[in-house]
Amino acid sequence: MKVSAAAVVLAFALVLENFADQSHGALQEGFYKGKCNVDVQKIVSDIITPLVGQKPWITPALLRMQFHDCFVNGCDASILLDGSSSEKTDIPNRRVRGYDVIDLVKAAIEKSCPGVVSCADVVVMATRDAVAASKGGWYSIQTGRRDGLVSLAKNVNLPGSSISVENSSATFNRKGISTEDMVHLLGGHTVGVTHCSFIKNRLYNFNNTGSTDLTMQTELAVFLKLRCPHTSTVDNTVDLDQGGSSLVVVGEPTSEIVDNSFYKQIVIRRGVLGIDQALALNKLTKDTVNEVAISSNDYFLTKFQQAMVKLGAVEVLTGTQGEIRKSCRVINKS
Repeated sequence: MKVSAAAVVLAFALVLENFADQSHGALQEGFYKGKCNVDVQKIVSDIITPLVGQKPWITPALLRMQFHDCFVNGCDASILLDGSSSEKTDIPNRRVRGYDVIDLVKAAIEKSCPGVVSCADVVVMATRDAVAASKGGWYSIQTGRRDGLVSLAKNVNLPGSSISVENSSATFNRKGISTEDMVHLLGGHTVGVTHCSFIKNRLYNFNNTGSTDLTMQTELAVFLKLRCPHTSTVDNTVDLDQGGSSLVVVGEPTSEIVDNSFYKQIVIRRGVLGIDQALALNKLTKDTVNEVAISSNDYFLTKFQQAMVKLGAVEVLTGTQGEIRKSCRVINKS
């Protein structure tokens, strides 16, 4: 079958057009260079770095915020939108903090470069700087995300703290994140806390047995029961990284530092959440956990940073999709 030269030229032109459309909408490092007369990332860093020094909870709060945002509609800042039935009203999101921090950063950027930088990018940049301020190292990120227009509580379907490794892996895989990267992302539990209500079942009635989860180190169980009495109505907090914080001390307290201590704890059965401990025991993930636990801290930081970049690219809006919100809490008025 003969194909005319004109047809070949047309087909080639269509390929180039399609490639151009894809390239135009891609995330890239330095996306805002030339679009703002200021260094956008420096504005973010100048706010976040001293704030983390004053309020270390900001780092785990922003890590959680980015994860909860990216795992619903993709990294589109939909979690930031206010509303009676928005994502932030759903039960898993009611403990998310840091909205005021994002507001502060967004306001500073809008003052210098209005209508250009998305809230979705602010979340990713602020999280990166918070990690760096918590000794997790600075890493390059891509920008160019746009903000979503929809935020509904009914769309929230996040993996819970007692999910199995197999189901957690499947959930991450559906988002394009490998099981290995899932293990590295859950290393974010090296900072921050959980509440007693999320672990009482492991302490007092694991799988309806009326006893403690036998995969938990005995000394840790004793310590946590003191922190979380069975009949207490106060929902105390517990560090997710138990390095140096209970009866059997392993190293110095590191619950405010992004490091590989979390992995060192779970390999000796000192994981607080069920999913955390399961990572060190399940055949799908234990080799990755052990590798991080015995390797240098720099090895973990590299793996964690790479996984965070991948998380930040989940189902993003780019190009002309979505919008650039003026306020992160509301969509723009048409």
